[in-house]
Amino acid sequence: MKMMPAIAAALIGFAAVPAFAAEKDIVDTAVEAGTFNTLAQALEAAGLVETLKGEGPFTVFAPTDEAFAKLPAGTVETLLQPENKQQLVDVLTYHVVPGEVMAADVVGLDEAPTVNGKMIDVQVDGSAVKVNEANVTATDVAASNGVIHVIDQVILPPES
Repeated sequence: MKMMPAIAAALIGFAAVPAFAAEKDIVDTAVEAGTFNTLAQALEAAGLVETLKGEGPFTVFAPTDEAFAKLPAGTVETLLQPENKQQLVDVLTYHVVPGEVMAADVVGLDEAPTVNGKMIDVQVDGSAVKVNEANVTATDVAASNGVIHVIDQVILPPES
């Protein structure tokens, strides 16, 4: 069974993505945005780039570089070490929901299963949407193999 990771793009970053972005896969769409360097580095370290370039469809709740910067000092560096690869895979795959879930579908959910096997909570308050404690800052960024929803925090899977 292949694991799928999380990647994506920020509100500002996607403003610069051309309309033909839907012809690019999730990884290329996020990389082109320029605000997901940490995510791209993490996907590479976890060995998940090819998975997210695969057929899909995938729904990725993608944290920006700024979201990764909010983690405690040293967290990203620790996760990127080869001996922590499985923990990194667990975190990244917690940001991916199998299938294509558009914003209109997300607002009708209370939770969603992730590729990691754990559930994420979905809260809707008017036009504001959160997954766990992360705010969704951009939605329905089309890619050839799924959709990206940008979030402002890295979400961590529950311990148990």
